[in-house]
Amino acid sequence: MNRELTQKLHRDYMTAYRITEIGWHGIFLIIIAVYYFCARAWSWTFVPAWVALAAFVVSFTLFTWLIPGLIYARFRYELFEDELEIKKGVMFISNVLVPMVRVQHVELESGPLMRKYDLAAVSIVTAATTHRINGLKLADAERLKRRIGMLAKVDDQDE
Repeated sequence: MNRELTQKLHRDYMTAYRITEIGWHGIFLIIIAVYYFCARAWSWTFVPAWVALAAFVVSFTLFTWLIPGLIYARFRYELFEDELEIKKGVMFISNVLVPMVRVQHVELESGPLMRKYDLAAVSIVTAATTHRINGLKLADAERLKRRIGMLAKVDDQDE
């Protein structure tokens, strides 16, 4: 079995991931503030606001600073002629082998924030599930998509 490609996520993916988490936590903070001002206006209890604020601090610390580093450190993929191996996880580590004969098609995806950092995700679709490799530079993602397509003998419908 010849190894063709071993790679990790690009470091810019951590930045994009953190920005996304900051956005979601901003919404969470707005909800807490709305409850706080409603509680002041209508003499409600402040306990839910304080509990939510504590949850916010813990969640913000975990999902904005700790988890992205762990995702970056633990994610790897290796492309072989006959299979693709994907290792990922934070608490529960998974190691998946995707046989090339099971690949139905390969997709390239990139949202607005990912495009800002020139990043993309490659989705490998089998009959059973879809496997995603997030956070690759666009050129690397395109190369990986084409290579998996060639190894799996998938026809490119776009061309």
